[in-house]
Amino acid sequence: MNMTPGPHDRPQPLPANHHPPSQLTRQRTRTAWLFLAPLLVVMLSVAVWPLLRSVWFSLTDADLSLLDEARFIGVENYLVGSGEDWYGILADPQWWAAVWNTVYFALVSVSIETALGLIIALVLNATFRMRGLVRAAVLIPWAIPTIVSAKIWGWMLHDQFGILNDLLLRLGLIEQAIAWTADPDWMMAAVILVDVWKTTPFMALLILAALQLLPRDCYEAARIDGVHPLRLFARVTLPLIRPALMVAVIFRLLDALRMFDLVYVLTPNAAETAMMSTYARQQLVDFQQVGYGSAATTVMFFLIAMLTMAYITLGRVRLGAIP
Repeated sequence: MNMTPGPHDRPQPLPANHHPPSQLTRQRTRTAWLFLAPLLVVMLSVAVWPLLRSVWFSLTDADLSLLDEARFIGVENYLVGSGEDWYGILADPQWWAAVWNTVYFALVSVSIETALGLIIALVLNATFRMRGLVRAAVLIPWAIPTIVSAKIWGWMLHDQFGILNDLLLRLGLIEQAIAWTADPDWMMAAVILVDVWKTTPFMALLILAALQLLPRDCYEAARIDGVHPLRLFARVTLPLIRPALMVAVIFRLLDALRMFDLVYVLTPNAAETAMMSTYARQQLVDFQQVGYGSAATTVMFFLIAMLTMAYITLGRVRLGAIP
């Protein structure tokens, strides 16, 4: 047998520009991991461990008053049954109604906030007197705690004492007062209105930060060439701020998909505005079904993760298609 090594068996030479990591590089890497270790421990204790605990409870019949006596029941909290008799989160029409409400709320509110935030950011990026004061004033709604905002708007949207109904009646736009937070036809619109008012400044702030980093020479050359402002925005500004815009939208989608406090304070126990988080809270606290409620939170976590990954994937495809 010929034991002479062939050309593929011989060790391949390293590229000319390849250099093994130096001692200083290895020392910096170890130092970086050393500084990151406390953060990783904290994240494991406050994020990963509660998530794993919730997943475990979702596989049991745990009750709020008898947590120590919980029994393992498998996936019965998710789906169990046969024929037409099914039980579990995935067979509960109230759960799927909450999922639809959450997705609808997130898509509509984030779309409006992105459009308004882009317009406000373009205005604040211009040069005018007292620009710093205007920028600070725009951030006020975002700085107000959500609970406080919900209470303020709850009184403003009141059907008898609210200023919004009074204004619309004076202008002749409505014939009678509207119960914004009690009428099923207007409850979701009221929640979206309050959320847009509060979080549009957040979108404007992130987009404004991206606008501040754009190169000025491109705009000066475009003005010299006489390029129309709308064409300049579509061909230069929007492609350059698209990565920052995607990050802002992801942050807002994550926040909107787990919305709880605004809905719970503004329209409590309303089926028309029930979100995934309020449904899980009702099962955990009101009904004290820890296992069933944990199943709801687990499904909510995976749904939000899948929607976020789908958005990121679609965004990458669209970004890659830009010449």
